[in-house]
Amino acid sequence: MVSEDEVAGKKQENAKELSALENLSVVGVDTTSVTLSWKSLVHIDGIKQTFIVSYQNSENAKKFSSTTSNSIVISDLRPGSVYQFTVTTTPNKREKKTVLYTSANTKPSPPRNLNVDKVDVQSVFLSWSGPAGMDSIPHSFMVSHCNSENRTCSAPTTSRRAVFTDLQPGREYTISVTTAIENGDQSTAVSTKVFTKPSPPGQLNISSLDATSVCLSWSKPACMDAVPHSFIVSHCSPDNQKRKTRTDDTHSVISNLQPGSVYTFTVSTALDNGQLSAPVSTTTCTNLAPPEEIKINSTGVDRVSLSWRCPDGMTRPQKRFKITYINSVDRTKASVKIKDTDCAVIDKLRPGRQYTFSVATVGSNGKLSKAASISAYTELSPPGKIKTDNITSKSVTLSWAKPADMEGIPFKFKVTYATSGEELQVINTESSTATIFNLEKGTGYTFSVSTVLENNHQSQAVSISVKTKTCLEDLLHDLGLEHQLKNKLTLSTVLQIDDTSITDEPTDSLKSLPWCFLKKLIMANVTARNTKCATSNPDETPQDIDSVLAHLSADLYSSDVINPLDIITALFLCSDSFLQQEMVLKMSMCQFSVPLLLPNCDKQQCTLMLWAMRDIVKKFRPHSLADTRGFVEDNIVLTDLPIMSFVRLGNCSLSKSQILNNIFSNPQQYHDTFVHHDMECGDCPRRISDGLVEISWYFPGGNRNIDIFTEPVALANLRGDISSFETQYSFLCQTSTAVFIFFYDLEHSYKLLTPQQMKAELFLVGNSQCKTFSAESLKKIASELKLKPSNIIIKSKQMNDAEFVKKLRSTVNDVLQRSPSKVKVESMSEVAHELGIPVDEDCPECQEAKQKADAITSNISDIPKYKNRQLPLQGKVWKELAKLEKEECRLKKAGYQNIEEYKCELRNKKQQLRKQQAHYDMTEAMTCFIAGISSSITERTYFLKWMRNNLDALSRKNLSGLREKYREVCQNSSENKDLIADLDKQISNSSLGVEHFLREMGQLYEAASSLPSNDPYQQQMQHLPTLCAKLLLDGFPLELVDGDASNIPIKWVSDVLTALHHEVQSNSRLLVVTVLGVQSTGKSTLLNTMFGVQFAVSSGRCTRGAFMLLIKVKDNFKKKLKCDFVMVIDTEGLKSPELAQLADSYEHDNELATLVVGLSDITIINIAMENSTVMKDILQIVVHAFLRMKEVGKKPKCQFVHQNVADVSAHDKNMKDRKLLLEQLNEMTQAAARMEKKGSNRKFTDVMEYNPERDNWYIPGLWHGNPPMAPVNAGYSESVSEFKRNMIEVFKECKNKAHTNQITEFLEWTRSLWKAVKYENFIFSFRNSLVADAYSKLCTEFNKWEWSFRKHMYTWGSNAETKISNFGTISLQSQPSNIDDFMDILKCDAAILLKKGEKEILDNLAEYYERQEGHVYLVEKYREDFVNSAKSLCREIESSLKNTLEAAFEIQKGMKKLDNIKKNHAAVMEQKVLELLERCRKIKADFSEEVLDKEFQNMWIKTVDELSFKGLHRRDVPQDAFIQLRFNLVRQGGSVLEMLNEVKHLDQCGREPFVVKDTKHKNFFKKLYHTLFKEEQTMKTQQMSDSITEQCRQFILDKVRTGIDYHNTYIRELLNMIDERLESNKELETSDRFEACLKLHICGIAARAFQQMHDRFIKVNDPRLCLEQYKEQYCADFKDLFHERDQCQKKAEEFTQLCLRPAVRAYVTKCLGPDIVDEMLTGKSSVDYSTRSFFQFSILKQLLSEEKFENYVKYIQSYEDFVKKWIFGKITEHFSTENQIVELEEKQLKQIIQKIKGAIADAQKRQSEGSHCKDSRNIKEFIQDICSNLAEKLVIPRDGLEAVMMLNNANTEDFSQCLKHVVGEMEQGISAEFHKESDIEKKLHNLPFKPENELFKRVFGCGKQCPFCKAPCEAGGKDHKDHWTSVHRPQGLGGYRSVTTYKLACEICSSDVYSERKFKNSLTDWKLHPYKDYRTLYPDWNIPPDTSIQTTDYWKYVFRSFNQKFAKTYNAKPADMPPDWCEITKGQAMNSLKESFNMK
Repeated sequence: MVSEDEVAGKKQENAKELSALENLSVVGVDTTSVTLSWKSLVHIDGIKQTFIVSYQNSENAKKFSSTTSNSIVISDLRPGSVYQFTVTTTPNKREKKTVLYTSANTKPSPPRNLNVDKVDVQSVFLSWSGPAGMDSIPHSFMVSHCNSENRTCSAPTTSRRAVFTDLQPGREYTISVTTAIENGDQSTAVSTKVFTKPSPPGQLNISSLDATSVCLSWSKPACMDAVPHSFIVSHCSPDNQKRKTRTDDTHSVISNLQPGSVYTFTVSTALDNGQLSAPVSTTTCTNLAPPEEIKINSTGVDRVSLSWRCPDGMTRPQKRFKITYINSVDRTKASVKIKDTDCAVIDKLRPGRQYTFSVATVGSNGKLSKAASISAYTELSPPGKIKTDNITSKSVTLSWAKPADMEGIPFKFKVTYATSGEELQVINTESSTATIFNLEKGTGYTFSVSTVLENNHQSQAVSISVKTKTCLEDLLHDLGLEHQLKNKLTLSTVLQIDDTSITDEPTDSLKSLPWCFLKKLIMANVTARNTKCATSNPDETPQDIDSVLAHLSADLYSSDVINPLDIITALFLCSDSFLQQEMVLKMSMCQFSVPLLLPNCDKQQCTLMLWAMRDIVKKFRPHSLADTRGFVEDNIVLTDLPIMSFVRLGNCSLSKSQILNNIFSNPQQYHDTFVHHDMECGDCPRRISDGLVEISWYFPGGNRNIDIFTEPVALANLRGDISSFETQYSFLCQTSTAVFIFFYDLEHSYKLLTPQQMKAELFLVGNSQCKTFSAESLKKIASELKLKPSNIIIKSKQMNDAEFVKKLRSTVNDVLQRSPSKVKVESMSEVAHELGIPVDEDCPECQEAKQKADAITSNISDIPKYKNRQLPLQGKVWKELAKLEKEECRLKKAGYQNIEEYKCELRNKKQQLRKQQAHYDMTEAMTCFIAGISSSITERTYFLKWMRNNLDALSRKNLSGLREKYREVCQNSSENKDLIADLDKQISNSSLGVEHFLREMGQLYEAASSLPSNDPYQQQMQHLPTLCAKLLLDGFPLELVDGDASNIPIKWVSDVLTALHHEVQSNSRLLVVTVLGVQSTGKSTLLNTMFGVQFAVSSGRCTRGAFMLLIKVKDNFKKKLKCDFVMVIDTEGLKSPELAQLADSYEHDNELATLVVGLSDITIINIAMENSTVMKDILQIVVHAFLRMKEVGKKPKCQFVHQNVADVSAHDKNMKDRKLLLEQLNEMTQAAARMEKKGSNRKFTDVMEYNPERDNWYIPGLWHGNPPMAPVNAGYSESVSEFKRNMIEVFKECKNKAHTNQITEFLEWTRSLWKAVKYENFIFSFRNSLVADAYSKLCTEFNKWEWSFRKHMYTWGSNAETKISNFGTISLQSQPSNIDDFMDILKCDAAILLKKGEKEILDNLAEYYERQEGHVYLVEKYREDFVNSAKSLCREIESSLKNTLEAAFEIQKGMKKLDNIKKNHAAVMEQKVLELLERCRKIKADFSEEVLDKEFQNMWIKTVDELSFKGLHRRDVPQDAFIQLRFNLVRQGGSVLEMLNEVKHLDQCGREPFVVKDTKHKNFFKKLYHTLFKEEQTMKTQQMSDSITEQCRQFILDKVRTGIDYHNTYIRELLNMIDERLESNKELETSDRFEACLKLHICGIAARAFQQMHDRFIKVNDPRLCLEQYKEQYCADFKDLFHERDQCQKKAEEFTQLCLRPAVRAYVTKCLGPDIVDEMLTGKSSVDYSTRSFFQFSILKQLLSEEKFENYVKYIQSYEDFVKKWIFGKITEHFSTENQIVELEEKQLKQIIQKIKGAIADAQKRQSEGSHCKDSRNIKEFIQDICSNLAEKLVIPRDGLEAVMMLNNANTEDFSQCLKHVVGEMEQGISAEFHKESDIEKKLHNLPFKPENELFKRVFGCGKQCPFCKAPCEAGGKDHKDHWTSVHRPQGLGGYRSVTTYKLACEICSSDVYSERKFKNSLTDWKLHPYKDYRTLYPDWNIPPDTSIQTTDYWKYVFRSFNQKFAKTYNAKPADMPPDWCEITKGQAMNSLKESFNMK
């Protein structure tokens, strides 16, 4: 200020003329304004002055204001700021300017927005905003508070918040805040008032609590004594209404609360201003009131219902209670909570127990009120559900579960029962089971059971209603037959093969008794009626007398014993009519009595079993015929016989049945015909069989010393008392001759003895020793009955049993002699109907079937005439057809005539005979017969039974006389052969059975099948096979071989079996058992006994031909046996006397034996021990059959059955005989092998599976005693049963090894075997579709193994070549440094792999033969062929691999020196480049590109001049080849060596086409025939030469295309190839000179080509040329290094282009061949290459479709070339579509690219792992790592690799990244190239692995051709023993012609080899040689017969179509063809082709 004033003073002094200013002062300061005032001197002239006021602070610019006043207010200033003010006068001319200065501070602005954020008891929280306009001015705040006592406290702060603490609660405070600045000025204060909160009351306590009030107390609030206050007490009621009270006290009582409710009480301190403190609170629940008036509403077994009254005042939400209950027994405690209710049901209680229940109210807090209690008992639990364990006719056994949860409580059960109308019965028991006895049978009862306590309190009862069984139901239940009373047992069910067929364990239960009985009965076992179950402990013996008595008691009431008669009765009641018939038949064979009247005790009715006895046929000789040795054979129901009936009245002491047995039996031949009490279980009480009338018969045998009765007689026996069975008694009285009544007490019931219609004579039989016997009563009754004394038979005390029986016999004889009364069983039906007795034949189906059968048979009087009239198709025409079929196959009568013409003639005759058959209309008899079998299954079976019975009766009548006459004539057989033949024909014609009608049905079908398919007659017959198939399923035999015509109607049999296959829905797996043996040795009986079937064994006829019958296998046994059916084939007897006199009898036997042996899985050879001579004959036939089966791939199983051997030691005693038998079999095998030309079979076991110890069975004779009264020998049945069990076990073994045939496969075997039989040829396996299919599958599998092995070895060899090529360039792990050592390692590895591969193929082959599916066993004989082929394959691959590796090693060795030269050159050049680089860099000049190029060029020229370039030595390839050729021909004669010496230059040979020259022959006849056939011989030799030359050219071309160097192994391979081809064509008899000429020709071609290849290789690998080609790259690298450019991208591209790209292209090309083969073998045409047969089929099919003659000529004449071109064309065609070959290329490309990327990644990984320092591995090592990883796959070009690594300083990491990218681009580029290369053929030609060659090897095979027709061999493998082909051709197609006519031959070799024709050629020395003996000249060829007329239609069609052209081609005359060849169509030719190759 001073300084300014001084300045101003000075200025004023200078302004003398102006008035002065003074006293400038600040009169007012505010926050934003300052007021100034000043004084001024008045101007002299009074003029007002204007003052200029300026002001500024430190931040703002100066501002001005003017005024005329002496004061001014400056506003809009910033608060708290210092301002400078200047007041200045306005100057003028007279006055000087005056200036005054002053300064002032504006006041700071006060804080804004003062807020009290929070008030607490002792603290206040404040906040405010900053003062306005003071943001940039430093300031602070002063905060102060003052209470009511004026106590002030202040504190500064820079914050805008403040907290005052330690305040007094409940007081008022004034809070002030001012803004303060640095000079101490403060703003005006902003203030507010606030009360601190009062402090809350102290701890709140509940002093007391009851249901409706609470007393609260608390402490005073702290620091509030001086502050007036009170308390607010509040609580919330349950209805959410808040209630408050105010009090000044520190306690309060809250009343009117609700009981049991939760309350929260709060207390707050309240000030007078209404402010409240924080509350203190507590929660409590008012006490609960207990429930009231608790009571029990109800109780149950496991629950109790409670209820109570809720406490007063309790609302619904409060209704919550806890119920606790305690079990008084085990003191268990439980509880449950409920709400919203005042009742509860407590469940899950335990029954019968006292429970105490306590109910308490539950508060909301879970607290409980006092409990109210009550006790109650639960009810008893009732017993569990009642079930019936056993129901009998008199008792019921009940069981029930114990009452639930009653443990620990004593109780028992009360059982009550009653039936309607009876009072309640009660029993008590402590057990949970009860058996109630003494019930009424068939009555309904209601049983109730309840639980009872000791206090008689009982539970509810559980009930069940039960009906007791009838006696029948009771027994059927015990026997397990309860369901069969309605669902009858059938014969097929009983005959099913199941587990019981292979067990012989004793019966251990009643339920198994019926099945045991049936099993034994079906096998005619006389022990069948032994029905006692086996005891569980048979060895247990009683220890004391009590035990003995206990056992006696147990035996007396044993429940596991049933009377045999009850079992028989039950089974008859539960069986259908046909099983009943079978049972009666077998019972009759066992000499058991059979049911005549069958009772049903439930219905109180009996049935006459007439139908059941229809099958019984008996032979006997009455004494009236004894002298003539005649006999009677008749059906038992049709025979008039006297009947003696035996009945009982009362309980007689005599055993009626045992007496009858004694009457029937001799003392030496006793048999229990009737069951009696002394038999096993015979004393067991009968339960259902009372009322049974049994019948048996006595038939005399014509021996007066043995026969008991001289005439036949029937004995009937009524079981039970006649007083209970009056109907049966009346029936017997009307049908019997005499009735013998065994009585006990006649006095009360004798009137029963005289029914109304009494026709029989009565006899009374009694025992005088009986207690009730009264002589007086007997006299009286005899008088009333008018009985003679002779009619009363009494056993006295002095009479023993034998005398008594003798007396009875005498009485019976007397009756027979004096009474003519006889009756047929059939006529008894009339009496039965009169008495109301049903007859089993009364059913509608039976009667309807009988009418149909009678309609057919009633008109038959003369059987031969009837057959000619009604069955015409099976007569002469059919037999003539059979002969023609065999002649067509065997051609025995062809002589020397043209075979094809002769066969055509035979076919025409057959067609005429078929037409003749077709002209017959269906006869009336056949119409009726077909209608009969078209009915329902039941009626159909009845019909066939009626037919058989009727026809048998007719045949017996007609044949008896003829048989007798035949026997007489046969005694003089040598002189009466014609008569014997005539009688045999008469017997055959007079035999008529159902089989004849079925045979006629088959001929109807065959005849209809020969007609066009649209012919109505054929359509009419289409259902016949299905009908016959149903018969087979029903168990009816079907004729397989027509015994009269010795032929199989194959079409008929095929379609029947096919229909059968469909009927069983393809579940048709078969096991086949057949029997062979001499006639009448019991073959059919053996089968019938084993399987329960009914092959014809009587009726005066033996089996003719062969019959097949199906037996079902039970479902649960099918899995074990692996089949659904067993087929049993019965055959006619071999060495039949009827046929033995005929010329072809042995042939007939041979055919039959071969057929059935071939069809069977097991063949039974039945031998009768008494005729050893016949045995040898039959064995010889059998051995032939087995030998033939071995040849077709089957090794059958055989069982020898020796019949009529009864000794128990037969097996041991016959050891010597078995040894002798085996020796004889071995001898016969050797003889048969010589006859069949199969000399390798030396022993019988070579051709079949035979164990002398196991496979021989000794069976005693059939009859036990002398027929006709002899039963079946028990030993026979048991032995047969044991044999059957063993055979089924053999079946199981058999099917474990072989595939089970389906019916369709069995059919195929039948067809093939029969064809073979007709051809008399048995080496025919490939004509059989099953064998062909099995062989085809084996070939397919073998080809897969072969290709897999070839491919693996090719891949290994290719990799080995790659390793060899990379040797020395790229180092591999564990690779030796020496190349020879490396070669040894590879050779060793190759040997190991070859051995492993061979073993793998052989193991696969062995495993394949172990398989059970696919009929593998059929191709067992070819195993050795495939083993040899596998070994041959290994040798072939070994040789090829050896040559390849040796050549690669030799070439690599040759390249080693050259590579070293190249490497040295590259190293020198690299060094020179680096030196040049160093010089240039030292100059440090900026060289241009031109200068660098010039410097490099000078260096290059100088360095190249300094280097020495020495390349590969040029070899003289022609000289080398000539040396090897000479070595190859050194074994030839001097003329050849002389010819070689004349050769000057080998490379001049082979320039002209090779032409075959004439050969010289020393033999005159050879010269003669050579002259005749010169052209043909020369042509064939020329064709062979051309083929060899072309093959060698292709080999040479393939080698040249590889681009590698020549090796001398190439010439060796070439010469070996020529030698192999010449050897395979040795039949052309070429000379040594010819061989030498051909080899010179081919070696000349090879020498030139290989020399050029060698020269080209030398040129390409010239060291200077190799160096020069990388000159530009060296230059570029030099410049890059000079300029220090990054080489990564460039080197990556170079490495890819120079190294990887060519290697990848070569790899893909190398892998493409195998991939193409794989594609062809798995693609859509893969089947064409699976086997040679399929391949042949494909070619021939295509040839036929194209039908071009030129193609056929090429195929026939140049088969190999044609096949190769065909395969190549197919490959080209396949890959010409849809870029398929590109896909294969890209697949390999992707794989190798992936491998390359993996190699780069591995190299990177190793780089990172080994980088201890950054540059530890240079770029060369990195590239070497990559190449090492790829060395097994890629051949890296050496030169390119060296060029890349020279002058390479790239960074490895950058290089690897660039390389990955470039490799990806390379992949895309190569792929694009693949797509552009569209020439498929070019690609295929350039492949190193030729796919066409591999496929050719696969399908071409051995390359042999049929010596006659040139058809190619189709045998699998390469080293097979025999050559064969599916389709042979007319020989003219191969150039064969007649010597005399020069016409092409149309004969087919498959026909010629079985004709009398002959041939001649060079091998026969041009002498005639029989075609039949072709194998002497061609032992390796197997030419099977022409198996069907259509087989060779294919080639017949081709020959016929191009006959003229073939003749012209072969320079011959056209063939004369049979007329029917001209009728063959193209479609027939195609069908023929399909059939030949088994294509479905």
